Amino acid sequence: MLLTREYPPDVYGGAGVHIEYLARELARLIDVEVRCFGEPRDGATAFEPWEALENASPALQTMSVDLAMAADLGGADVVHSHTWYANLGGHLAKLLHRVPHVVTTHSLEPMRPWKAEQLGAGGYALSSFCERVGVESADAVVAVSQAMREDVRSSYPQVDANRIEVIYNGIDTDEYAPDRGTDALERHGVALDVPIVLFVGRVTRQKGIVHLLDAALEIDGEAQLVFCAGAPDEPEIERATRERVERLRAHREVVWIEEMLPKRDVIQLLSHAAVFCVPSIYEPLGIVNLEAMACEAPVVASAVGGIPEVVADGETGLLVPVELDGEGNPVDPERFAADFARRVNELLAAPERARAMGEAGRRRAIEEFGWPAIAARTVALYERLLTAP
Repeated sequence: MLLTREYPPDVYGGAGVHIEYLARELARLIDVEVRCFGEPRDGATAFEPWEALENASPALQTMSVDLAMAADLGGADVVHSHTWYANLGGHLAKLLHRVPHVVTTHSLEPMRPWKAEQLGAGGYALSSFCERVGVESADAVVAVSQAMREDVRSSYPQVDANRIEVIYNGIDTDEYAPDRGTDALERHGVALDVPIVLFVGRVTRQKGIVHLLDAALEIDGEAQLVFCAGAPDEPEIERATRERVERLRAHREVVWIEEMLPKRDVIQLLSHAAVFCVPSIYEPLGIVNLEAMACEAPVVASAVGGIPEVVADGETGLLVPVELDGEGNPVDPERFAADFARRVNELLAAPERARAMGEAGRRRAIEEFGWPAIAARTVALYERLLTAP
């Protein structure tokens, strides 16, 4: 039984993408059911927050969904929760129905102190509680990268290292493949005759968009900057982003796409990117890196978290070192922005090298991050838990 906040058609982040494809591949090997948040949909049983909590903290609303999920899980052999939104539900199901609980850590609340700005201090305390209880009590913890495994060990030292298993995120390289069409680019006002420097992601502090906007002032003026950026998750990041966009537009043209694009449009944008940018300051793995690589886009990314396990520096893209402070922010943001711009310009000045990196990236995505192998490892983990004494 998979427990998740996101499930198609309501997918907005990497965890939701992971669940979508993991559920599909697991279904080819075992019987699997999905419990998710939101309105009724095909392929999953959905739950909405209790009406009595309509005006309460979003974190409390989340916990009400967890309670409803746990009550509905009778008959499950294993429960597998994803993100803090569902971790408490998985833990309660373990206690209530006496079944193993697996947690996949796509991110960790202690590593994201800025979440207090989004959820409020009280809401962040609740989200941290849900995650901590789920992770520390789980029968197995899946880390999506080696870097995430170390983050789990440092954030939750009570967790036995033997209970942590690394199973990478994956990519469907049949679906995410180069699309040489141009209709989506034309529809969104993207020029076809100049190099495209592309960002795709949410407007959050974690994704580092403000640092890319600072870097953009120094990116080759002959390139076209395209930002496919979702809605901001809190007022401060919205203000910081808006100010930088206005400053940037005073110097050069920017294509800013705010809407959540269909997957096909994103694939076409990735396929035409001269450089794909991932300026994240926290990224346990970064599925978007795999999506770009599968579409043969060379990647310039910050060397944080699990990104160096995906983007092979000098082979499938270029990494930008960044030193972070205790709050997870760059110690020297101006240097980070300048270094990021320099690496982008390095690839813009060498299109043949960039093209070779894109081709190498697709090969790496196919060979090392296929979903069938990831599903097989997940099923093997379930089986070990079910046969354990």
